[in-house]
Amino acid sequence: MTKRITSPRLAQPVRSLVLLVAALSVGILGCSQTRREEPQSQQGSDPPKVVTTILPVTQFTRAVAGDRAEVRPLIPPQMGPHSFQARPEDARLLAQADVLVINGLGMETFLEGLIANAGNPKLRLIDSSQGIPSLQTEEPKHGHSHGHSHGHSHSHPHEHSHGELNPHIWLDPRRAIRQVENIRDGLMAADPEGAEIYRTNAAAFIEKLKALDEEIERRLAPFAGKKFVAFHNFAPYFAERYNLKAEFLVEIPEASPSPEDVRRVMETVRASGLKTILVEPQLGSNNPFEVLARDLGIQVRVFDPIETAGPEGLEPEYYLTVMRQNVENLVSAFEKEKAWVPLQLPVVGQAALEHLLARGR
Repeated sequence: MTKRITSPRLAQPVRSLVLLVAALSVGILGCSQTRREEPQSQQGSDPPKVVTTILPVTQFTRAVAGDRAEVRPLIPPQMGPHSFQARPEDARLLAQADVLVINGLGMETFLEGLIANAGNPKLRLIDSSQGIPSLQTEEPKHGHSHGHSHGHSHSHPHEHSHGELNPHIWLDPRRAIRQVENIRDGLMAADPEGAEIYRTNAAAFIEKLKALDEEIERRLAPFAGKKFVAFHNFAPYFAERYNLKAEFLVEIPEASPSPEDVRRVMETVRASGLKTILVEPQLGSNNPFEVLARDLGIQVRVFDPIETAGPEGLEPEYYLTVMRQNVENLVSAFEKEKAWVPLQLPVVGQAALEHLLARGR
């Protein structure tokens, strides 16, 4: 039997080749393992699911988020915060969200219980009013509210009610800029990988807000010191920014005003010597307030506080467009001499008032 003799000189290269192959195998397996683990390490970097509350906050958040994050409004655009009634699906929406963006300053009185029902401890809250100078909520200077003004019961969802601070900061474009900055910073903290996108988008929209502010300031400069009259107390921030005077005269319920409510409207209009009334667009072209305006010989114009809209109202550009329309109507009203009355109420005319009084309502 012949034995195979292995030369030491031949064995050394073989061992080296085996070691080389083993090393390469380990390296390849290690790289493969790293590639398999990469998607797992990136799972936490998905864009956040963002929920917003009122219409202007939705517009500003969409401007900042762009295509980076999914932004869904909690309140449908056609519904204002005063008439919003939370549903079980709203709690589910918050339960699945990463971020909730609010206006703050007491605008979203319905949120506390809704957040509790959502049971989402990871939900991050962005208060867009953080650090923004605010104004006190005013009571009517004339007339009385019959319990319809601030501090009303939650059993009257259609009435306006806020806390000590007036929440309508978005009607001052400079404060709106601060809101956009707060939203930007909040989204950057929630989603660091999207920070540059949020920063770029916010800067672009802020430039548009600055241009809007300068335009409004220029248009309203000739009317500095002019006074206007409001029934719904949303005007102080707008008036303060553009050197106007807002006087909050009376507060009226948005649903089923009583004969006494209507009488107070008529007395206020007559006493103020109004020439123009600006109604909120929700009343529509056939609103019954037209009857009262005709009785008093007053023209009717529109001022939109941007609390409700159609589906198009969800887009950031809607804010810019409506603010420009508001200023156009306001300038026209001032040029026709004197004040205006923002109103969102189904007010009736003199004939209807007399009919209601006769029925003893």
